[in-house]
Amino acid sequence: MKFELIAFDADDTLWENESLYARAQARFRELLARYHPPEWIDARLYQTEMRNLAHFGYGVKAFTLSMIETAIELTEGQICGEDIKFLIDQGKQMLTAEIVLLEHAAETVARLSQAYSLMLVTKGDLLDQESKVKRSGIQPYFEHIEIVSDKTPQSYAHVLQEHGVQPKNFLMIGNSLRSDVLPILELGGNAVYVPYVMTWMHEAAETPPQGTPGFYQIENLGQLPDLIATLNKPS
Repeated sequence: MKFELIAFDADDTLWENESLYARAQARFRELLARYHPPEWIDARLYQTEMRNLAHFGYGVKAFTLSMIETAIELTEGQICGEDIKFLIDQGKQMLTAEIVLLEHAAETVARLSQAYSLMLVTKGDLLDQESKVKRSGIQPYFEHIEIVSDKTPQSYAHVLQEHGVQPKNFLMIGNSLRSDVLPILELGGNAVYVPYVMTWMHEAAETPPQGTPGFYQIENLGQLPDLIATLNKPS
């Protein structure tokens, strides 16, 4: 097959992201350590994040608001203004953190862009995602940038329709089974799963069985060009 459009996820596929959240959450646990054990703090923060998805969506700003709300609840309103400012500063540091590209990311997208139309599909806060794309240094390799509020079969279908591409001619690459793989397979498209060392609990899902049509898995992005070349060989 000849893919008309190859799309990449951004966070934890092309550059580090989850590690920023892990570090901020560790500081959050330290801040509230005198009130509750770490497991309870993590559980309550996750519950708050899930509850707030419908209101704030995904991204650093939503995470920061959820930390503040959880801190107020877990301290029964006793948390001081200085500690609230500390949490806000954690969010600001995450928003301005250096973009660290993952191994093989730059050379892989550069190589593929010579033969294919590339798209970047990422979800989250528009301002934050736009900033990361610009600061990544690899934006010129992508013909299309799509920032969506969530990655669902419906949102992908809308993107494909706008670009006039059939799912069977579309390939999505990402680290999240829930967001980058399963919705594409549901549409009848193709997806490459590239596991990352850490994944947010909300993004976890069961890996499709071996032999599932359209599903492929590689260890790192360095293996992607050879995989695509194999898939494009005449059958």
